[in-house]
Amino acid sequence: MTEEFSKGKRGAVVKPEPNKVRITIRLDADVIECFKNRVHASGGGNYQTLINAALREHIQANDKDIESKLRKIISEELKRAV
Repeated sequence: MTEEFSKGKRGAVVKPEPNKVRITIRLDADVIECFKNRVHASGGGNYQTLINAALREHIQANDKDIESKLRKIISEELKRAV
C-alpha cells in the first residue's frame, strides 16, 4: 500500500511556550525510560517537563553551592586582611 500525500495539507503549528527553545539532544535510553516511567506512575504529564525540572533543580542546587563557597572564601580573605 502506497501512501499519497501530494494533496495533503499541513496542520496548525503549535506555538511554543515563551522562553522555551526547541533543541535536539541525545540522552541515554535508560534515562528517558526513567522519566517516562515517572510520568506514567504519576498518572500522566510530560517526561520532557520532568527532565527540565530535574535540570533546573540541579542548576539551582549548584548555584547555592557556589554562592556558599564564595561567601566562605570572601569571609576568610576579609579576616586575613584585618
